[in-house]
Amino acid sequence: MPNWVAILPTINATLNGLATLLLLAGYVAIKRGQRDTHRNIMLTAFGTSVVFLVCYLTYHAALHHYTGESGRKFPGTGIIRPIYFTILISHVLLAVPTAGLACLTIYRGLKGQWAQHRRIARITYPIWLYVSVTGVVIYWFLYHWPVAPAA
Repeated sequence: MPNWVAILPTINATLNGLATLLLLAGYVAIKRGQRDTHRNIMLTAFGTSVVFLVCYLTYHAALHHYTGESGRKFPGTGIIRPIYFTILISHVLLAVPTAGLACLTIYRGLKGQWAQHRRIARITYPIWLYVSVTGVVIYWFLYHWPVAPAA
């Protein structure tokens, strides 16, 4: 597998981490009444998430092309295994509607539909934040979880 494919998971985790920081900064900005700053930060968070999605899909397509595998297997055993899969399943199930929710939330904000924007943002924001954070957690589980040596 080429090195450019092997580094994509780290790039993806970095993009998820950056999206998390931007989402938090956007929240702080709007709470301070900094509407323009909030808009710019949230659009940057959205762009970061779009770049993540492109890299994520590229990684999985390339991984399949070069190895025939569809993804990396979680190496953990014991109680951590169901914990990992609970996080993974909730992450995947919530990631699916996040793109649509984010688009709708951004649209409403850019159109100045403030009441509708706030209403949908109260749903979108925690889901998007959860997906971004758990993306980093899943990366850590898959690529940095300590595996016990074989007996």
